[in-house]
Amino acid sequence: MKKLLLVAATSACMTLSLQAFAAKPTSITFDSEGSTPDGTPYANYIVKCSNSERLPLTAWNKRKKWCIGRESLENCHKKQIKAARAACNS
Repeated sequence: MKKLLLVAATSACMTLSLQAFAAKPTSITFDSEGSTPDGTPYANYIVKCSNSERLPLTAWNKRKKWCIGRESLENCHKKQIKAARAACNS
């Protein structure tokens, strides 16, 4: 029983330490505005991650829907920070 508990505790610690090394968003800056051919407005943002990557985000519906990618409607989130975290971890 003690070995099982030790293995479970070790696994939990390893999982937490791996999450600590994942890239995290360090800044989100506005890039540009645009609209689709049917007139739907959007805004492009750039996420800078802790691993020095710069990735695009697109905000739709007056910044209520955040999608990973430039002018993208895929892999979307309701919150900017969740989309930025997902982009940095992809």
